[in-house]
Parts: sequence; structure tokens; C-alpha cells
Amino acid sequence: MKNHLPFINVYEKKNLKSKISTQLLYGETFKKTKRIGSWIKIKNDIDGYSGFVKNNKFPTNCNNTHKVSNLFASLYLKPNSKYKTNKKLSFGSRIKIIKKSGHFYKFDNFWIKKNELKEVNYKANDIFKNINKFMGIKYKWGGKHFNGVDCSGLIQLFFNFNNRFCPRDASDQVKYFKKKVKLKNINKNNLIFWKGHVALTISSKKLIHAYGPFKKIVIMPISKTIDRIEKTANLKVIGIRRF
Repeated sequence: MKNHLPFINVYEKKNLKSKISTQLLYGETFKKTKRIGSWIKIKNDIDGYSGFVKNNKFPTNCNNTHKVSNLFASLYLKPNSKYKTNKKLSFGSRIKIIKKSGHFYKFDNFWIKKNELKEVNYKANDIFKNINKFMGIKYKWGGKHFNGVDCSGLIQLFFNFNNRFCPRDASDQVKYFKKKVKLKNINKNNLIFWKGHVALTISSKKLIHAYGPFKKIVIMPISKTIDRIEKTANLKVIGIRRF
């Protein structure tokens, strides 16, 4: 089955007041494992993550051809900028192009600009190229959408965009990535893990992360971040990884 909405929340329990465990972006696929009243239990095809979503008339899976490469892409009713809607697809959303007209591509009932897409098989030389586009985006537990992202969701988004597997949670990511790095040898594109948290280094001195206490995605000095988390949350670094 395929998500045909800009995003849907996946809940830990079949209750809208339950915690959001993750989100499914447009075009992401899943398997229905159980139906319980107005809810269905699903298993995400990308990472095997399970949870509950409200029952909907989800279409069957299709072969996606492109993915959104900007922070978000606006949708249009016709292949003309005058017909812009208030709907947007978030970074990493996947679509199947069915028609082309000038600088616009059509999928389902909408049009989208060609320059906001990459072909589905595209891989960047630097997995985290353009991660700075997420600077200032709101922190949201379980989020993977430009309206809100959590720390491990941010990391997973970029691996998934580049067609590489990455677990959903920081506790699983630190186990999955095996190549260890010492703090004195840290450099660009290392992952720093604390219990329940992960950050990405963008140089040997700075990192970027979706940081709950600041309620947004921020760039911070590595040493000051390590000190701050130890002082405010009593948590020490449990691992540094490269991939």
C-alpha cells in the first residue's frame, strides 16, 4: 500500500492522543498487518517500523520515478505558476510522473516543478548535502516532515533520500553503524550519539541536530554541545560513528 497524503502520522497506539512514533511521507509504502475498527496496524517497507494509522482508502503501490529534493515542493492544479495550491510535499516524498509540460511534471491530480525533483535513483556524493536547508525547522517528536522533525528522523531522511537503509531510532542507529570514531579524530559527516539522541557533524568543530531543548534544528559547536547535554540532561556520548 502507498501513502497518498502529504504525510500521515504513525501512532504507537490506536489513539490520536498516543505518541507519534514516526511519519510516512507521500509515496512511502507499507504493509497492512491488522485492522482494528477505524485503525490499521502497519509495517513500513523502508525500515520495518510498526504502528497505527487511521484507516483510509490507500492505493496500491506503484513504481515511483522521482523524489522531492528541496525542503518542500509546492503543488499546482495546472502546469502554470498561477495555479499554485496551498499543498506541499516534503523532502524525500516520492511520486510517479505521468505527464510532462514545460518545466512541470504531473503526478496523480497535481503538477510539480521539475527543478524541485530528482530521479528516484539519484544519489548524492555527499549523503548530507543540503542538510542546512532544515536549519530552523521545528523539533517534533516522531517527525520527518518540514513541519517538524526529530533528531533520528533527520538522519534517516537523508539516508533514505539517497536510497540507503538507516534505522528509525537513535538507539538502533548507533548499533547499525559499526565504524567507530574517537572524539579527537572527529570530522565531517560523523554521527554522535547520546542515549536517545543523535547529531551530525558538519565539520570537525560543528554539528547539526534537531534539539528538543531549543525546539528546532540548530548548528552548534561540538564541544559545547557535549558539555551542555552532560550538564542539562546528565548524558554522556555513548558512541561516534562514520558510515
